Amino acid sequence: MTLNEIKDIIQAEVLTCNSDMNMAVDKGCSSDLMSDVLAFSKPGALLITGLINETVIRTAEVANVKAIIFVRGKRPNSKAVTLAEEKKIPLLATNLPMFEACGRLYERGLRGSPNNVK
Repeated sequence: MTLNEIKDIIQAEVLTCNSDMNMAVDKGCSSDLMSDVLAFSKPGALLITGLINETVIRTAEVANVKAIIFVRGKRPNSKAVTLAEEKKIPLLATNLPMFEACGRLYERGLRGSPNNVK
């Protein structure tokens, strides 16, 4: 599915300029613990989180996350948005709670990528 489809499914707002909304995303992860993102996310995943600081952007870069969705109506500050634009990591925001955002995306076919899958 594309970021544009994801945006529509969870009624999100795009926060970054020049975001590739046609980017394909086939897996996702959700966490507010960036140590879990580093330990368990797979390269190319979509990150769904309620954390809104610059650490999230830096963690996404290290973990090779394709895009970030902020939930619960949270919005990052301008420094985080600028950093994401520099790193070419699209940022989206939704008012949905994390559970519902994940549920809607799962229902439409987005899957996680567990570490024990061979």
